[in-house]
Formats: sequence, C-alpha cells, structure tokens
Amino acid sequence: MKAYNYILLAVFAGVLLYATLHLPERGDVNAPMHREFNEAGGEVAGNYFIRNAYRDAATPNMVTVVLADYRSFDTLGEVVVVFAAGMACYLILRRREEA
Repeated sequence: MKAYNYILLAVFAGVLLYATLHLPERGDVNAPMHREFNEAGGEVAGNYFIRNAYRDAATPNMVTVVLADYRSFDTLGEVVVVFAAGMACYLILRRREEA
C-alpha cells in the first residue's frame, strides 16, 4: 500500500511538472488569456466584463460588478453552501448540557 501511494504521488508530480512546463511565457502577447475573440468567433467574456462593467452596473469597482451582478446567482450559491457547512459544524460540535 505504501508503494502505491508513492507511485501515485510521483505520477501526480509528473503531471504538475508537465503542465507547468507547457504554460505560456510570462508577458506573451499571443497567450490565450490575451485573445479578443474565442475559437467560435465570439467575444471572450472577460473582454465584455472589462469594457461594459461601469455601463451595465454604474459601479466603479469592476470586481464588485462581476461578483454582484454578472455572477450573482453563483455567488449566492457559494454563500448558501458556506452557511450550510457552518451550521452543520455548529450543530455537530455544540455542547449539550446533561439534565
């Protein structure tokens, strides 16, 4: 069992090393993150958010616009999951006084 864990760790480290070595160079203007249009010909979503954040929400903070307006249902879902996990921990770990 111990040998299996070491083999699995080595494979995982190899995958991480392979992925790291094939990342684009820092500052590469041809990297996928700098594209204006995706492979289907449509505008990349990030460009839309940057260009239209203030116009869509009249809020100067772009991060707030993305989290509160564009991804509001996703953010609400994350908050509900964190709240449910916190309540579950509270209910499991609370102390009960013996009568």
